[in-house]
Parts: sequence; C-alpha cells; structure tokens
Amino acid sequence: MATDPNKDADILAQVNDLVAEEKELRAKLQHGEIDETEEHRRLRGLEVQLDQCWDLLRQRRALRETGKDPDQASVRPESEVEGYLN
Repeated sequence: MATDPNKDADILAQVNDLVAEEKELRAKLQHGEIDETEEHRRLRGLEVQLDQCWDLLRQRRALRETGKDPDQASVRPESEVEGYLN
C-alpha cells in the first residue's frame, strides 16, 4: 500500500493558505478596500474549503488507523460536509 506521506502536509499547507486569505479579507474590510457583503461572500467560500480540508484529513486519519489506504479519501461535496453542522 503505497501512500504519499506528503499529502497530509499538502492539505495542511492549503489550510494555512486559506487561513491567511481569511486574515487578508478581514484586513481589507478594516481598511475599507471591500464592503461587508463582499467579505461575507468570500469568507463563506473559504469556510467551505476549510471544512472540506479538515474533513479530508479526518478521513485520511481514519483510513490509516484502520489499516486502509488513506489515499482512498476524497473531498466530499459542500452539501455533505456542511450538513455535519445541522
């Protein structure tokens, strides 16, 4: 079972990029470069992407812990990932 050990690191790097983008949006709002509507719209997209990344990492961990191939994990659609909150 050949798994790519860098995949988790790649996903975490994407999380860091998304968090940095979130901070940038908040700074732009503070400086009047964007309005609240634009900030909220763009933040919503970032939140979904972050939830998908965390879900993918959880899937990979669960597969690894049960002796399965973590590379079989896949990004789930927004409707499924966001459905966990309801």
